Amino acid sequence: MADILQILILGLALGGVIALMGSGLSLVFGVMRIVNLAHPSLIIAGAYIAYWAFKVLGIDPIVMLPVSAAIMAAIGVLLYRLMFERETKSAKYSEMTVLLTFALAMMAEGVLGGLFTNTQRVTSPDYATDAFFIGDVFIPKGQLYAGVLSLAIIAALTLFLKYSRLGYAIRATTQNREAAELLGVNVNFISILAFAIGIGLAGAAGSLVSFVFSFFPAKHWEWVAMLMSVVVLGGMGSILGTVVAALLLSVVAAFVGTWIGATWSTMTFFLALFLILLIRPQGLFGEKPEMA
Repeated sequence: MADILQILILGLALGGVIALMGSGLSLVFGVMRIVNLAHPSLIIAGAYIAYWAFKVLGIDPIVMLPVSAAIMAAIGVLLYRLMFERETKSAKYSEMTVLLTFALAMMAEGVLGGLFTNTQRVTSPDYATDAFFIGDVFIPKGQLYAGVLSLAIIAALTLFLKYSRLGYAIRATTQNREAAELLGVNVNFISILAFAIGIGLAGAAGSLVSFVFSFFPAKHWEWVAMLMSVVVLGGMGSILGTVVAALLLSVVAAFVGTWIGATWSTMTFFLALFLILLIRPQGLFGEKPEMA
């Protein structure tokens, strides 16, 4: 029983972090229909910001979280204005963004690799290797802090979207872009804001990822399928769905990794992506697409 509880705790802690990693991706798709394959590489960029702040200045990665988020949000505004703004009304916009963000991921990997090489890095604050012990069960402090902070950030995002005027505008744009524009919403500004928030969330996730996982520039290819599995299973554009899917898949992957083998835990996400696309393409919380 203690072993099952231990696996469950570890799976839930990592699930919180993965939920934050996927929430920005889900938000950006929901508002602008941008399939951002570069999102994991931007998370890694945020991780490098936290890593070098810790290594050079001794700043804790949790303290750096808002700084990483702000820097990446500013980069998000620049990327949107340069790459995505002009073709927003194109009928093939989502398809185009797949190619654009794939190219962006390749460029980000090249830039990060040129600056920092492909050496694996990990930020090492004291709590990253410490744990709480409750009887026979231990809770790694790093994973616990990262998981709780991730869920707190997502909760704050949810409150912002539900109760603020800008949140209303973002949700209106998500539901019907044309209707929102007719009702006076500045859709272009809302798109820039949502993209900045999405990439800012990648920066925040990067700070937490920096002491939970080891990372290097090419690591993003391992995370693309994982994050797409979470977002698709939850329902593209659904923040709640992303959280539920991340926690569910992380727990299942933890059990698979313990009972079958670590190599197979990653396959949980690939299998989930395959099955959900085959059985329920709209995901758990997504809307069923209308037939033409």
